[in-house]
Amino acid sequence: MTLREIRAAAKLVHGVFGPTPQYVWPLLSQRADAEVWVKHENDTPIGAFKVRGGLTFVEELVRAEPHVRGVIAATRGNHGQSIAFAARRAGIASTIVVPHGNSVEKNAAMRALGAELVVYGRDFQEAREEMERLAVRRDLREVPSFHPWLVRGVATYALELFEAAPQLDRVYVPIGLGSGICGTIAVRDALERGAEVVGVVAEGADAYARSFEAGRVVATEDATTIADGVAVRVPDPDALATIRRGAARVIRVSDAEIKAAMRAIFTDTHNVAEGAGAAALAGLMRERESAKGKRVGLILSGGNVDRDVFASIL
Repeated sequence: MTLREIRAAAKLVHGVFGPTPQYVWPLLSQRADAEVWVKHENDTPIGAFKVRGGLTFVEELVRAEPHVRGVIAATRGNHGQSIAFAARRAGIASTIVVPHGNSVEKNAAMRALGAELVVYGRDFQEAREEMERLAVRRDLREVPSFHPWLVRGVATYALELFEAAPQLDRVYVPIGLGSGICGTIAVRDALERGAEVVGVVAEGADAYARSFEAGRVVATEDATTIADGVAVRVPDPDALATIRRGAARVIRVSDAEIKAAMRAIFTDTHNVAEGAGAAALAGLMRERESAKGKRVGLILSGGNVDRDVFASIL
């Protein structure tokens, strides 16, 4: 992926909404004993970074297949919202498959964006497998959660961050299926910046950490965490290859640390972060000693947490 391609994606994205802010929050910086730059991807039209990839994917799809009947995706919420948002804008139908027990408010948001919602399976992986079956049965175009078009789109947040912030020493990025961290690595390399990129996963959904350490895809039986955006059991091999090449490490954080980070973000910035959105801060706080005095970027990937869940965490 070239810088020219990423800038073209940014032009597309910025035709729909402007760059999201990145701020140094004094209280967060004081808490971490570092200069902390927060990239506010909770400030997009769907409250999460995924919309960037959805816009780019659907644009490319409609150009390649102008008569496409509709798209289908599996999600825990933000990817589905991004595809529904972009499909409605392009005038095509969207079907989204979610697992049982998925976020009530994310489900409502996807329906409000015009998606047909299908509820299937115990987790994201089972929903993903049902999505693949329905795509064939209904003649719909699959939108995976990791794809080069998606990565090119979400890379635009990293372009905004690296160009707006002074030289960063380190950037913490939550890992779901990997589009965000892969886009961050691509921009870091294209701009020839020296920042370490650190992936963050939940202890209860650590397939990417295991795979990073093993040098091959390692699937897990479960992915249980408050951070549904990182609840992945089976890593994408292409994403893993990029992460192993370009990330300094992948670290695990506990649900207790994620909840503490959600509280800290609200207390220090009065922003709402969902579990995956707070994972980057949890990673920084776990590595607080090594990050002391550094200039650090945090990707607040989204703010879509159900009200009752957030209230209980606060």
